[in-house]
Amino acid sequence: MAATFQGQDKVLATAQRIVQSLGNNSSDTEDMLLILSAFDNRLSNLSSFVSSDENPSSSAAAADAAAAAAESNPLDPRFLEAERVILNDAYSTEYSDEYLLAVDEMIQLTEECNLNAVEAGDVVMDRAVVALQIGMTRLEEEFRHVLIQNTVPLDTDRLHRSSLSSSAAALAIAATEFFNDDASESLDDLSSGRYSRHSHGRGVSFGGDDMSLELIHPDAVIELREIADRMIRSGYEKECCQVYCNVRRDVLDECMAILGVEKLSIEEVQKIDWRTLDDKMKKWVQALKVVVRGLLSSEKHLCEQIFAGSDLIKEVCFLEASKGCVMQLLNFGEAVAIGKRSAEKLFRILDMYDALDQVLPDLQELFMDEDAGDMVCSEAKGLLDGLGDAAIGTFVEFESAVQGETSRKPLPNGEIHPLGRYVMNYTKLLVDYRGTLNSLLENVEAESGQQARETTDNNADVETLSFIARRMSALITSLESNIEEKSKMYDDAALQYIFLMNNILYIVQKVKDSDLRKLLGDNWVKKRRGLVRQYATQYLRASWSKVLSCLKDEGIGGSSSNASKVALKERFKNFNACFEDIYRMQTAWKVPDPQLREELRISISEKVIPAYRSFLGRFGSHLESGRHAGKYIKYTGEDLEGYLLDLFEGTPLILHHLRRKNS
Repeated sequence: MAATFQGQDKVLATAQRIVQSLGNNSSDTEDMLLILSAFDNRLSNLSSFVSSDENPSSSAAAADAAAAAAESNPLDPRFLEAERVILNDAYSTEYSDEYLLAVDEMIQLTEECNLNAVEAGDVVMDRAVVALQIGMTRLEEEFRHVLIQNTVPLDTDRLHRSSLSSSAAALAIAATEFFNDDASESLDDLSSGRYSRHSHGRGVSFGGDDMSLELIHPDAVIELREIADRMIRSGYEKECCQVYCNVRRDVLDECMAILGVEKLSIEEVQKIDWRTLDDKMKKWVQALKVVVRGLLSSEKHLCEQIFAGSDLIKEVCFLEASKGCVMQLLNFGEAVAIGKRSAEKLFRILDMYDALDQVLPDLQELFMDEDAGDMVCSEAKGLLDGLGDAAIGTFVEFESAVQGETSRKPLPNGEIHPLGRYVMNYTKLLVDYRGTLNSLLENVEAESGQQARETTDNNADVETLSFIARRMSALITSLESNIEEKSKMYDDAALQYIFLMNNILYIVQKVKDSDLRKLLGDNWVKKRRGLVRQYATQYLRASWSKVLSCLKDEGIGGSSSNASKVALKERFKNFNACFEDIYRMQTAWKVPDPQLREELRISISEKVIPAYRSFLGRFGSHLESGRHAGKYIKYTGEDLEGYLLDLFEGTPLILHHLRRKNS
């Protein structure tokens, strides 16, 4: 796209011939010298070519030659008038329609005369060259001025801003704290159930696709197109494109800054702390659609309006103006994709993947007409693949972290372990990305299927599960195995089963109350509920067998009529001690689920209370008539029923001060 008239030496030579052609008309010569020297200070030395003192004979000869040329080729009045307007208004601060008409006239005359075919010494061509250059310089500055003055600032209030849910953000922060052995109380908030799929939605939602932005005031577009048309017709398309690209590139850079996207190298991104990086990743997701579907789409439309006369020029201008901001976004994405993998990044990486996947077709349509545009699309597709690999790699590292979490500090009351809370809330949120994860896992089908079959339980339906369902099942199975190992840290077998019941039931509830149930199926839930009941039976056996053994007839010396009082005193004494010990310990134990807590109390009551009442009815009379009967028969059946209601509340209580009076 080189200009038709090139070469500074040619311009200088042309200017010399124009001045010489003015001959002896000193007034016209001086005016022309002022105009030309203002146009380019190198032309200020042209006075030497008309100085009669230095070379009078040559000046006279030039004047005679010019006069002869003028007589033989009289200049077109239209040419003279157009030249006058262009030269006189070349540096005027006012811009008039007359100036454009003069430029049009000059272009038309040069086209009619086919100036390219005229000999280089022709006076008309020489003067037209300078006039057009002066005119194009004036139009170039006007083009820049109109572009800058009529730019519409980016209105952030109009943009639809979407962000990752507060639950996922809090969970991502908690991930760092948990795997650094600093479990956060925010996990309790996450487990409260107030963060549901309906409250936070998918990781990122772009809403409608109508994001048309006004980049230039509409009235100015017409003026810009008129200037561009004339510069292109005159062969100054290169200069026109340079002005457009420089101005618009700066405007788009400013828009990127408004959207919160900074220019950072890959090394700088990888040095940023997680909380700051999390904010930048969120802004990247928000900015991507605004840039592609808003700014770039509107930028391309602007190019099509201004450079409507040339498909090549409008494509080149769009590419050069917009390529920088696209590459800025892609470079940040690449830095994230190749950065250190950690569980807290997964949601943001998936958001970035989804965002890029959604706008990639738009990007390909915007940059489809140039080789350099193909490079932009290729880079974007490469980043999409990189983010996908990073997401799967991060998910695998999360699985490994769950399997390898080895905290050895048991919770004193057997409550839900922070690992269970964290993993299930994390998994519950991951289900919102099941479509994305499932498609990504298809690329590692063999590995996914192998791992699922090796690590999940013997679920007969495992082969019918989707890829993501298999991985979720395997992940939860790993969690269950870890929970089972942690239960062994308790010396009290009964507390082990309380811990297992609490944690397995928590897992079941998280699955049942979310879309995880659709992935894993009702049979999965049913099997875990059966496991909870099994743990409850084992708890009763481990905790209350000793108490119930005190209420058996064996070893008390015969039937109820001739039972040994000494043996009976020992039995009641042992029962009281066992019950009080259990009461003291198990009032401190915590069963958060009210239904499970009530079911356990009922199960205990059904086993203990009837056995106690029966034993008391058969043998109580042997002691009630004696001295200190209240020392041995301390509780009625109703007393015990009331005390059982205190169990599993997480508040330790003591019964030693309670005594029945002698009847």
